[in-house]
Amino acid sequence: MATRDDILMELGLSPTWRLRADAARGFQAGSRSSRTEVRDEISQPAMSDVDVRRARIGALDWPALYDDIGACTACGLCRTRKRAVPGVGDLRADWLFVGEAPGAEEDAQGEPFVGQAGKLLDSMLAAVGLARGESVYIANVLKCRPPGNRTPEPLEVDACKPYLDRQIEMIEPKLIVALGKSAATTLLGTEASIASLRGRLHRYGNVPLLVTYHPAYLLRNLPDKAKAWEDLLLARRTVRAASAS
Repeated sequence: MATRDDILMELGLSPTWRLRADAARGFQAGSRSSRTEVRDEISQPAMSDVDVRRARIGALDWPALYDDIGACTACGLCRTRKRAVPGVGDLRADWLFVGEAPGAEEDAQGEPFVGQAGKLLDSMLAAVGLARGESVYIANVLKCRPPGNRTPEPLEVDACKPYLDRQIEMIEPKLIVALGKSAATTLLGTEASIASLRGRLHRYGNVPLLVTYHPAYLLRNLPDKAKAWEDLLLARRTVRAASAS
């Protein structure tokens, strides 16, 4: 009996080629693997530019962080600043004070809280046995001065916040003190008043956070200095308790 190959040979349709069973199985498996890889690539969205920037800043050490802040062009404040103001103090501080943004004198000198509000802050620190640069780090939410000392805009805050987050991560403070409503709003994500937020502890991540009045506000509202003093006493107790644990 003529075989299939004999018939194909007679018709001039040979030789024929067959895919071996093991090769066929490998081809099919490879196709399934390729399809799986394609599906995986499609299901994993690419990182946005914002996420890439945040991840890059999150890997910087102190010198690189300061350089990056000085060269930042992520918002329009880079066009109006004289100098960026990263922060100043003990890089392993127990206390981290966070204000709103640099003012005119800070913009000129590149250091936070150097004007009249800074002098009052230094006096507040001295009252609880602290000094600038000794277990204290001072920073602002914004690293550049808004023109005319206006309130920071949301896009400016979003652009600067990765820097503050990296500072908090590296310092590992025992307490964050938010000075004023803008700092409190940024760190706590609330529009609540200072009066409703002060006098008790909050948390930013795993760090205790206390809200009190900004020194510039206290210069205009002297009676509230007594409330700020109460906040500092609570802050001191909190840090002492954390140090003892």
